[in-house]
Amino acid sequence: MIKSVLKGIVIGIANIVPGVSGGTMMVSMGIYDKLIHCITHLFSEFKKSVKFLFPIAVGMLIAIVGSSFALKELFARIPIQTNLLFVGLILGGLPAIGKNVAGKKIKIGHIIAALAFFALVAGMAAMGETEGTSADLSFSIGNMLILFVVGVITSATMVIPGVSGSMVLMLMGFYEPVLLTITDFITALVHLDMNGILSGCGVLIPFGIGVVAGIFGIAKVVEIVFEKFPLYAYWAIIGLIVASPVAIVLMNLDVFSKMTLLSGVTGVIALAAGFFAAMKLGD
Repeated sequence: MIKSVLKGIVIGIANIVPGVSGGTMMVSMGIYDKLIHCITHLFSEFKKSVKFLFPIAVGMLIAIVGSSFALKELFARIPIQTNLLFVGLILGGLPAIGKNVAGKKIKIGHIIAALAFFALVAGMAAMGETEGTSADLSFSIGNMLILFVVGVITSATMVIPGVSGSMVLMLMGFYEPVLLTITDFITALVHLDMNGILSGCGVLIPFGIGVVAGIFGIAKVVEIVFEKFPLYAYWAIIGLIVASPVAIVLMNLDVFSKMTLLSGVTGVIALAAGFFAAMKLGD
């Protein structure tokens, strides 16, 4: 139970950080296949699915609420170490994924799949250097529909390994407004500010419904791909995982350009800690 909550926390934090993929963290910790299965069979295997999904969902909720405040401080104070920690967490999943393709014949199609998805993530990171215009979240029927669609797109990308949902949010101009809405909503709840609570609900409810719809939709597609083309899927994921650290560096070139000997050494320690933590959580 506690281990599952911890896995949920790691996934939740990954979904908040631009350039880091929650789906990749699921793969790194060895729960991706089972999580997709539980989502797509939630009603047919309700008790079993809820038992698996609930602690992970609790961990993700804790992470998203806590990360909205804490990550800003970590990236402001120790950005190099924080980014390298995530690189380690991502790379720690490669040994587990490698087992799925080890000893099997490598086809040209497998290499193409890996390279194509590597290019996809690296390309998105290169475009992600510039955030889109900040979105308007004022209350209206039109904006509620837009938030629903944005939620669908974001959650779909969150489930796909290697693709950062928060980076997609950033490209669409919704990252900072949604993150600010979450922190304002939590503050309003603490102070029982009804106007703030209602304002937050007007944004977070349509966005949240879209997120849930997107997760269920993409999970079914992913399940079919793994059933029909498992080796192609695993090679694509390898490409995504290898590209993720590249994406993190590309999106933080200004941060890494200021690396000192001390931040470099502590960053390598953070990377190693993340690598071994991912391997341990994936056991």
